[in-house]
Amino acid sequence: MPVNAEAAGRSYPPMAPYLVSAAKIAEFAAAVGATDPVHVDSAVARERGYRDVIAPPTFAVLIAQQCDTQFVADPAMGIDFSRVVHGQQTFEHHRPLTAGDAVTAVLHVDSVKAVAGNAMVTTRSELHVGDQLTTTSTSMLVVRGENS
Repeated sequence: MPVNAEAAGRSYPPMAPYLVSAAKIAEFAAAVGATDPVHVDSAVARERGYRDVIAPPTFAVLIAQQCDTQFVADPAMGIDFSRVVHGQQTFEHHRPLTAGDAVTAVLHVDSVKAVAGNAMVTTRSELHVGDQLTTTSTSMLVVRGENS
């Protein structure tokens, strides 16, 4: 298995804050076809009880994948990035990400399993604004073995 199996249970330090901007939300909403005006019109967002435009639910992947980079780029893990395939992504949202949020994220490596010569790595990114948990993102990465 090409991944350090001792990585399971490891946590990485918090990432530098990611500033969620209205422009980035609008760009992401357009890219994924999210047409609800709450993503681009702050007046509509305020009418619905938000302080500003809110991000589509999958916007959190931008931050979660930056978190995963900490693990993939860690020389102690022994990962060849050219062999990494993104297998699965899930989100548990506690509140929407909103324009103006400064999001910090902590990466946890929940498991590393060998399957048919490949490594299946499950990571969990916890996204916070201040002390408030906003999103828990779980990702499964496949690190293909040498014969895959």
